[in-house]
Amino acid sequence: QVQLVESGGGLVQAGGSLRLSCAVSGPTFSTSIMGWFRQAPGKAREFVAAINWSTGRTLYAGSMKGRFTISRDNTKNTVYLQMSSLEPEDTAVYYCAAGPSGSPRSDEYYYWGQGTQVTVSS
Repeated sequence: QVQLVESGGGLVQAGGSLRLSCAVSGPTFSTSIMGWFRQAPGKAREFVAAINWSTGRTLYAGSMKGRFTISRDNTKNTVYLQMSSLEPEDTAVYYCAAGPSGSPRSDEYYYWGQGTQVTVSS
């Protein structure tokens, strides 16, 4: 069973930065793509970014591009989400997810972490 564990969330002031990490363990042959999603209270889960483990190719939601950067460290089986210029609207629970195909659709990801809370104060 693939397991994903997020870390790095917390409280930050508007304009600040945070780096989220997602450690992946277990059989990873079906997890060629790693994605980050977020869900704010009362809102649907929203795609943030995705990365291909092998090629490093990335995909971003339009509103995140330029402020958020997804990266991976294959030696550590860890994916990162560097977030900068954070705004109160970025407040959400951030989830990492793993699946076989690059897609912004959450239903195409097989495995999910428990999520990490990011709160941006104004």
